[in-house]
Amino acid sequence: MTTFDEILEEAGNFGRCQKRIFALLCMVSLPFSGVYVGIVFQGFTPEHWCRDSGVSQIRQSCGWNLMDTRKITVPLVNTSGVLVHSQCEQYDLDWNNTGLTCDNPESDLTDAHRSKAPMTSCKEGWEYDYEGRQSFVTEFNLVCNDAWVVDMYQATLNVGFLVGSITFGYLADRFGRKTSFLMSNLLNGVAGILVAVAPNYISMLVFRTIFGFAVKGGWMSVYVLITELVGVEYRRMVGVLLQMFFSVGILILTLIAYLITDWRWLQVAFTVPYFIFLSYFWLIPESPRWLLSQNNSTKAKEITEAIAKENKKTLYKNIETLRDDNAQTSTASFLDLVRTPNMRKHTFILMFNWFTSAIVYQGLIMRVGIAGGNVYIDFLISGLVEFPAAFLILFTIDRIGRRLPFATANIVAGVSCFITAMIPDSHFWVKTVVACIGRLGITMAFEMVVFVNTELYPTFVRNLGVSVCSTLCDIGGIVAPFLLYRLATIWLELPLIIFGAIACIAGGLVLLLPETRGVRLPETIDDIEFPNRHKENHPKSQQLTNLLPTDMTTNKETTIV
Repeated sequence: MTTFDEILEEAGNFGRCQKRIFALLCMVSLPFSGVYVGIVFQGFTPEHWCRDSGVSQIRQSCGWNLMDTRKITVPLVNTSGVLVHSQCEQYDLDWNNTGLTCDNPESDLTDAHRSKAPMTSCKEGWEYDYEGRQSFVTEFNLVCNDAWVVDMYQATLNVGFLVGSITFGYLADRFGRKTSFLMSNLLNGVAGILVAVAPNYISMLVFRTIFGFAVKGGWMSVYVLITELVGVEYRRMVGVLLQMFFSVGILILTLIAYLITDWRWLQVAFTVPYFIFLSYFWLIPESPRWLLSQNNSTKAKEITEAIAKENKKTLYKNIETLRDDNAQTSTASFLDLVRTPNMRKHTFILMFNWFTSAIVYQGLIMRVGIAGGNVYIDFLISGLVEFPAAFLILFTIDRIGRRLPFATANIVAGVSCFITAMIPDSHFWVKTVVACIGRLGITMAFEMVVFVNTELYPTFVRNLGVSVCSTLCDIGGIVAPFLLYRLATIWLELPLIIFGAIACIAGGLVLLLPETRGVRLPETIDDIEFPNRHKENHPKSQQLTNLLPTDMTTNKETTIV
């Protein structure tokens, strides 16, 4: 009986049709970068200090600018051994009775009040050095005691990612890849606009969660769709390049954020494309593989013939005999991932690597917004260093293997974080270069964990294994902002120490995984537990086989995503 892979070989594994569809679907990764790391600009926290109406009156009457007024009227506090202007305290003074004059203001304040003046927390809000950017932090005054609330902006997004991945995974299998993708874009557009017009922070977080729910699920549908439309030998390439377009989106985001300085309009800017993607209803097909799994061979035949026609190919095999070569005959459960020793080891190591990749990747990006310097230049540089990651992966995985580059990428990222934390700020460019090496390493690790995950599970449990392990990515994303922003208030470089430690541990654990280059994809749990033994000739393997359902050991290979 003819398989779809055999038909696709004749129709073209990666012909003109698939290249057109691939180019269209790559566009989906561009606004996703704005959703994922836009907090660097939308949640930017500028220099701030307590507002005092008395000080404001004096500033206006004397014609002082905002920064000069801060030098005069804002107390100095000791932070990590350095005297800086307080962001959350002010002098408890009646400025009309201090004797402050426009001619010699600083001297009068120093002699009369500075050493003895009582201190208090901010009572009338804050003054901000906007630097031309309006963020939701300044609009909703999310500073000082309320600064932790900013972390919820990214955390709620990842909560949406977590639920959306599971929900849209089901919807994509139930209603189709194309349908779930279009559903997500409609929800993306509505939720994204609601975030932009949210009247308060609580409502914004609710809409942000919905936004994350739809965005991640839609992107996953795209990933599955394109890998099901190309030949086996092209799946890894299109998967890596699809992720690389996320890095292109980061560069575009830098330019858009430079031109659009209001966080609400910036939100609109990376929401509008999701309405445009609704036009894909006429531009991309449904997955023939999914249609076959739904016994809709007529529609699958129609789409396959259209692919062949656009690729200028002729089909010779009998399409009427198409069957789903990816159908699964066994039911997988979570227990299958942890029941046996090697499966359990793979599951826990991959979970930790998904978790680590999310924390370190998001943490290093969001750190750009709090590290000082020019946020646009720093963000642009950090985006540029992601491009070599994709090329290094494509160059090394089929020459060196998976395990060594994967482990090395994690360890390089970890060591770079340690070194960056130890370099003084006076060596700015050295610090920047080392930090970029770390960003390159974790980007490479993040991209590799996706397909390494698929190669370490047997056929019948492969999709479940990827889904379960990747949920730790979203949990890591929930933890990342709290870890970064709260620890940075203690010491700016402390998050880097944490990032370095977990990345090095992740790299060491990867070395415990088997090498999968040139190894046949596992079909059964026996293939994982006894990779170097022929299971029919080994008694222990036979014993394990007898403990498993019959269909679990005879299941044929499915699509690899």
